[in-house]
Amino acid sequence: MKLDAKKVVRLALPAGKADHIEWDDDMPGFGLRLRRSGDAKVRRSWVVQYRRAGGTRRILLGSAEVLSSEQARVQARKALAKVALGGDPQADKIARRHKDAHSLKTVIDDYLAAKQSTVRARTYGEIVRYLTGPHFKPLHSMPVDQVTRRDVATRLVAITRENGSITALRARGALSGFYVWCLGHGLAEANPCVGTLKPKDAEPRERVLDDSELAAIWRAAGDDAYGKVIKLLILTGCRRQEIGGMRWSELDLEKGSWLLPPERTKNGRAHMLPLMPLALKIIQSAPERVARDHLFGSRSSGGFSDWGHARADLDQRLGATVKPWRLHDLRRTCATRLCDLGVAPHVVEQLLNHASGHKSGVAGIYNRSNYANEVRAALAVWADHIRAIVGGGARKVLAFPQDRA
Repeated sequence: MKLDAKKVVRLALPAGKADHIEWDDDMPGFGLRLRRSGDAKVRRSWVVQYRRAGGTRRILLGSAEVLSSEQARVQARKALAKVALGGDPQADKIARRHKDAHSLKTVIDDYLAAKQSTVRARTYGEIVRYLTGPHFKPLHSMPVDQVTRRDVATRLVAITRENGSITALRARGALSGFYVWCLGHGLAEANPCVGTLKPKDAEPRERVLDDSELAAIWRAAGDDAYGKVIKLLILTGCRRQEIGGMRWSELDLEKGSWLLPPERTKNGRAHMLPLMPLALKIIQSAPERVARDHLFGSRSSGGFSDWGHARADLDQRLGATVKPWRLHDLRRTCATRLCDLGVAPHVVEQLLNHASGHKSGVAGIYNRSNYANEVRAALAVWADHIRAIVGGGARKVLAFPQDRA
């Protein structure tokens, strides 16, 4: 009997049976299963049965209330064709069910647990924000190996529209790194980020402040916590969080030195920086508080935190005397002006704690010098230069001789 729509409607369970399969004569292995459930209703479902590895296997195609006989026949033909080609539809279905249990969100949680001890806290926080936040939330319920390039590309367009291209670029990088990990653990067969268009990154900043702008910022900074941070950023060329998170336990005021621990530097390397008298004076003016190691900030575990309001107040005091600038421009200005004053580039790189240039590759392996004397001399020249442009006096520390050859 060929199982068509008319015959299927007339089929009933044989007397005395609670479970019966009616097989199709035109397509061996294709059948309709009738089974009485607990509520005495007869459930009808399409099945395919085949032999594999010396045994009989059966897969469920779907309910007869959902799939018509012709639709079920098409699916049965595909399954049996796969068997003829050496496949195993039942094993594939079980594997698919197992993979479906590994949603993107579930695997992200496993990835973050494995990643936490291998990256810096700040980097880990960024990864968590991009992967668990709203950026890829619409994909979280999908099986991790079913996320497609189109899915990722669609989300990147949305992120760019809502948060800008830089956020989209960082989010893409976080997701791509996650899928590299998935590939290594056999949880996915492809990285869906590959081939998606990269959102445009920010143009490299080139802003270098001139002496009059530096002096104006110094004078307008004042002597509150933010003002001290700004002045130390100018004097040391350090990053914002390095100064904002400065701790008393990192300082040796008698020797005039500051040891930045690895967990507080961008490259994960400890950095010793000599402190000139002007910087020491600013540091010593910061009030020491009981049970708080940070120089700046009152409650934040990271030190100074009121960056937005404090910067707005500073900009209001500056008015139009300084063109638009960012805090990181102070670091670039320090590096550029030191070179203008004759400091060798490799000394500036060491002062900035860069792990590139003279410390990259083979050169970095064999050259372990920290150029302590040269860095101290460079900071002395720089501090004297700042003192001169702010106070309007003459330079007292001679600039480094410049090789014009």
